Order: sequence, then structure tokens, then C-alpha cells
Amino acid sequence: MLIRPRFRLVPDGTRIAFMRGRFLGLAVSAVLSLLSLGLFVYPGLNLGIDFKGGIVIEARTPGPADFAKIRASLTHEHLDTTGVQRFGAEDDVLIRLESQPNEAATQAAADRVRHALDQAVPGTKVLRVDAVGASVSADLLHEGMLALAISFLMILMYIWFRFEWEFAVGAVVTLLLDITKTVGFLVVTRLQFDFVMVAAILTVLGYSTNDKVVVYDRMRENLRKYKSMPLRQLIDLSINETLNRTLGTSMTVFLASLPLALFGGETLSGFAWTMLFGIVVGTSSSIFIAAPILLFLGEHRLRKDAVAARPAKPPATA
Repeated sequence: MLIRPRFRLVPDGTRIAFMRGRFLGLAVSAVLSLLSLGLFVYPGLNLGIDFKGGIVIEARTPGPADFAKIRASLTHEHLDTTGVQRFGAEDDVLIRLESQPNEAATQAAADRVRHALDQAVPGTKVLRVDAVGASVSADLLHEGMLALAISFLMILMYIWFRFEWEFAVGAVVTLLLDITKTVGFLVVTRLQFDFVMVAAILTVLGYSTNDKVVVYDRMRENLRKYKSMPLRQLIDLSINETLNRTLGTSMTVFLASLPLALFGGETLSGFAWTMLFGIVVGTSSSIFIAAPILLFLGEHRLRKDAVAARPAKPPATA
């Protein structure tokens, strides 16, 4: 028994000519990516403790935290108050301090924070104190970038193995453009770039790759099914046939991530906002970036191969 959905985001049988806007889509994507690269150079990412070193102190107050008193007490101890913020519940406080020159100075700074918290809100408990040195943070940044590079290589190998090289090149170029836009988003929003953000970018990569593989798979099926259809028309047909699935999946993940962005607290909100941006960029790039690149690379070769693979007609009888 075939089960049909009761609600569709897009009516069946749409014939939207997406490839008419291929030049505009590529131009807008290129401009946004170049702007993002410029923002990456200046002012640059807001590196977190993981990548620039520093001290993270998490504390819990007896009741709802009074941040005005906490900041005033820290200022009295000659400590920076810009890194004081709410962390999850109303009684959770997160304090970030700059990296100290040595272990003794780090311990002294942590003790001063404890004293300031006791003065501001008696009964406050310090849950954890984490310190990351400059050399360790440099190693972590190198390993994070290496993880992103290896993921790109694996995606290239997978798509190249599963499809033709035109598909692989189109997917990897599109993913690079997606990542540069995500970096620009992080610079503009000033979200802290730490290992959580590396995980968010890898998650965006995985989601975007999955979406492109679905669209590419339908294009490959239609290449075998419609031997003489022009590639531009075939790509439009394939995108229209997968449009409901693409938008439905994106909407589901978007709605699942939205509460985390709004109510997830300091730990999850940055990850969720990056995910929301990546979902929008990854979904649109599958249609307006990956498909036009495939059209430019395979307009002659893919159709030529398809025509050559067509079985020859039997000879006419006298």
C-alpha cells in the first residue's frame, strides 16, 4: 500500500526553470564568499579559549545570578568583566579570563574570582576551572583545521567513487563556498570559534553533502532514463523531482535546531545558530551552485557519453 503525505511544501509536477538563474546564483555566491574571506582576514574569527588560551570558570549561585553585583565584585578585584555571562540556567555563571603567563598566575586569578564571587553572592559554588595554554591552543587549532581538510578529502573521494568526476568537483567547490560563507557568518555574529564550532562546521558539511548526493543521484538516474534530453532541462527536472524531499528535510532539521538556538544557553546556542545558517546555505547551494557547476562541466561530456551508450537501432530490412 502506497502511503502519500497529507501535506507537501511544493506541489507535485513543478517545472521551475532553476538553471535560468545559474549565472546570478554563482555571482552572488562568489561575492559572498569573497566578502567572507575578507572578514576572515580582518577582523578575523573570535577565537575561543580552545584556540587562543585562557581560563574558563563555571559557577552556580544559590539563586538567580545577579550579574551586576558579580561584575562589580570582579572589577574590584581588577579582573576583566567582558567574559561574564549566563550559562544555561538562571543560576549558572560562566567567566572567561585571558591567558596568564604561568601556572602560578593562573591559580592566583582563579582564587581572585572565587573571592569575588563569595563577596558578590555568598554561597556560590565553583563547578569547574579550565586553563588552556598558548602552545596547547595552537596545537588544537592545527588539529581542528586538519580535521576539516581530511573531511573535504573524504567527501571528494566518496563522490568521485560514486559518481563521475564532474559531480565530485561540483560538490567540493560548492562545499568550499558553503564553508567560506559560514566563516563569514561566524565573523559577523562574533560567535566564539572553538571546538564546538568545528563540530558545527563538520555537521554542516555532512548535511550539505547528503543533500547534494540526493539531487545528484536523481540526475544520474535521469541521465540513464532520458537519453536525448538536454542536460540543462534534465537538471531542472531532477531538482523539481527532489524539491519536496530537499525542502522537507531542511525544514525538519531547521525546526529541530531552532529551539536549541533560542533556549539552548551558551553551550548549544552558537552550535545551533551555525547549524541554522548552514542548513539555509547548504540547501540553496545544492540548487543554485552545485547544479550550475555540473551543467558547465558536463554539458558536452555527460550527454555525449549518454548518447554513445544508447543501443544501436537494428538495421532496416529490405
